[in-house]
Amino acid sequence: MNRDTAHSPALRPGLTQHTAPARHFTILLSATPRGARLARRLAAEELHCWGWPYDTEANRTATLLVAELATNAVRHGRVRGRDFRLRLALRPGGPALRIEVTDAHPERRPPAPGTIPPPCPDLDSGRGLLLVEALSTHWGTNDGDPYTKTVWCEVALT
Repeated sequence: MNRDTAHSPALRPGLTQHTAPARHFTILLSATPRGARLARRLAAEELHCWGWPYDTEANRTATLLVAELATNAVRHGRVRGRDFRLRLALRPGGPALRIEVTDAHPERRPPAPGTIPPPCPDLDSGRGLLLVEALSTHWGTNDGDPYTKTVWCEVALT
């Protein structure tokens, strides 16, 4: 497991999380259900350390978004022997959190934002991107190279 965390100096008294400096967290995880579960837990821990405790709405929302994107990476973007990458980037001044999940299946792209078809009411799955669209300020897909794709979303942490 590879992990890269950038932490700024500890918050000074009187400095709130809303004026906290930029931070980021990146980790490679196995493209398995266990890896997706670990992505969710690590995201919750990072946000807690960055000033959004576990029991806050911001932490719960961001953690749910990570869980949905990581699960999609495992279900639809898995290539045997390849990991997926989770990256969290906290922007100061907003604050806004950017969540990126990169998988190894660039040809399997999700529908474009605003074009997600409604799920079949008889199925228990198929609602993940609808949640991402509803809970994030915006989301999309980027091609990093010919071998990967990144699905990202941004959420305001209040």
